[in-house]
Amino acid sequence: MKVGFIGVGKLGLPVTISMDMRGHDVLGYDINPNITEHTKPADILVTHEVMDDGVTNLMVQAKKSGVKFTKNLRTILEHGDIIFCAVQTPHDIRYEGVTRMPDEKIDFDYRYLIDSMKQISAILDEIEQDKIVIIISTVLPGTIRKHIFPIMSKHIKLCYNPYFIAMGTVMYDFFNPEFILLGVHDEHAKEVVKEFYKTITPAPVFETSIENAEMIKVSYNTFITAKICLANNIMLMCDNLPNVDCDEVLRALTMANSRLISSKYLTGGMGDGGGCHPRDNIALAWLSNELGLKENYYENMMKCRDFQTEYIANIIHKYKTKHPDLDVILLGKSFKPNTNLTVGSPATLLMNILKEQSVDVAKHFDPYIDTEPIKLEKAIYCISTKHDDFRNYNFPEGSTVIDPHRYLSVGTGVIYVPIGVGK
Repeated sequence: MKVGFIGVGKLGLPVTISMDMRGHDVLGYDINPNITEHTKPADILVTHEVMDDGVTNLMVQAKKSGVKFTKNLRTILEHGDIIFCAVQTPHDIRYEGVTRMPDEKIDFDYRYLIDSMKQISAILDEIEQDKIVIIISTVLPGTIRKHIFPIMSKHIKLCYNPYFIAMGTVMYDFFNPEFILLGVHDEHAKEVVKEFYKTITPAPVFETSIENAEMIKVSYNTFITAKICLANNIMLMCDNLPNVDCDEVLRALTMANSRLISSKYLTGGMGDGGGCHPRDNIALAWLSNELGLKENYYENMMKCRDFQTEYIANIIHKYKTKHPDLDVILLGKSFKPNTNLTVGSPATLLMNILKEQSVDVAKHFDPYIDTEPIKLEKAIYCISTKHDDFRNYNFPEGSTVIDPHRYLSVGTGVIYVPIGVGK
């Protein structure tokens, strides 16, 4: 099938390569000139992706790929039997989760999506061709009906098809989804999209209304936050109870795979991050206020996230007060292990809360981001990202290592502070 893909960034590029791997003729378009000035995905700097065979360099797949790019939106629309629109719907940086949740809350910024759909509509009206257009962008329920339907060309046959994927595992998640979510506005488009996904994955398709699909997408993300908040709250309780180990408690809960669903995201550690979870929670907190709900569940989850990060900051502060001569060093900037992805990172939130407390962080190092390796010295360390690399670090004698993940084995003469294990 001929596919046009609008928006080939961190999500779109791996997805277009994945579609190409399944035999589709894919043409990409992006407003970023660093992309559209190239003709092949291998010419673009890309990151690693986790695949079935472990960590695969996406560049290898990109070099094999038949995906091409164009600077012309009309060319995309004329090319594709089906057009995917993965245009960003960003939140202000205050709502990414790298700072405490602000008192003021707002909806996502839909300007880019609206502008893109206006341009698509104008071109389709000009060439008088019907096209199946699939919006992928994350939006709050009611957004498409309110902002897209009034400006949409009669030639657009629309569906809403947001993805449940994580950065760093985009290709794996695209090929191996739990289900395909399909918000239906046009029946013919629905059938074409279902046939398309049969070439990608055997996963079931959940068909529903546009509004239901909008709500399902953000609810899925915030459900993950709820699990992480619960696990981290258990971690903090266990940290203050004698002879209680949060890993044992949570390991037992993960065995309840009927009532408690799955074991994923049910481990104590840092708060959740990334380009979806914190911002979606804050957006739903805004929507809860707009709807006049007395109990703002999503705001409470974000407060829980803030408190848990502050708890870790307080431990760092305590050891810094005991040892004022030692530097504080944070290890890890990314929001998830073994990647260089920092958007919404709780490690950055931790850094900002330490600044609030006037705790000077001498170094904030990440082996997946910083080009120069760190020189270990006697200091107060906190593992702010659970990178595998840190397992091999030989921390100098006299250091303190604060570990919210409880996964290190440190040498003698080092004060090891695993958070979540009763003292």
